[in-house]
Amino acid sequence: MAATMAYLTLIALSIAAAAATPAAATTYTNYTVGGAAGWLFNESTTTCSANYSSWAANQTFDLGDYLIFYTNSNVTVIQTYNLTTYQSCSTDNALDTDTFQYGGGDENFGVAETISVPLTIEGPNYFFSDADDGVQCKQGMAFEIVVNYGLGLPPSLNQPPPPPYTAPPTPPSSDDSSPTIAVQPIGGGFRACANLHWVVIIALLGGGFILV
Repeated sequence: MAATMAYLTLIALSIAAAAATPAAATTYTNYTVGGAAGWLFNESTTTCSANYSSWAANQTFDLGDYLIFYTNSNVTVIQTYNLTTYQSCSTDNALDTDTFQYGGGDENFGVAETISVPLTIEGPNYFFSDADDGVQCKQGMAFEIVVNYGLGLPPSLNQPPPPPYTAPPTPPSSDDSSPTIAVQPIGGGFRACANLHWVVIIALLGGGFILV
């Protein structure tokens, strides 16, 4: 009887473990941040349109997936891999290699925008809006996710970076002296008149020619 109970307990634990294990990814997924509420901030009430931390906690993210931000030009989308930058709600001390900004460049406020951000780095990824000097972030416009390997990066996101830009050579200015070009004689031509060892003088005398 004890052996039977132990066996049944083992089966129950195996089923529970299987249920708790996220299903393996079979395709890439686009996630709308905040669901139908979008990525928006109400300036009058200083509130977010959704609880982004709760939204993120109910999703599973893999390499190659996209986060879709339905938003407007009142806010920004900051992606960082730096926990300190995330916690500070500011990009003042961020590095170009670990923090990236999307949106926020429109001079007009309230302009609708759709921003797509690919997930290309496995592990912790942090997102926030640093608009209003970080007030939006501190009021809840921030969330963190953990990106799993999944299917790995698709070829479209797994390309090597382009080579660094190299400026073309500067053409010489007009006052530069032209380089000397050596021209070799072809078929017995003369290099220069100064090198001739003889001189032909043709003189017209009374309708005749005298060759000297």
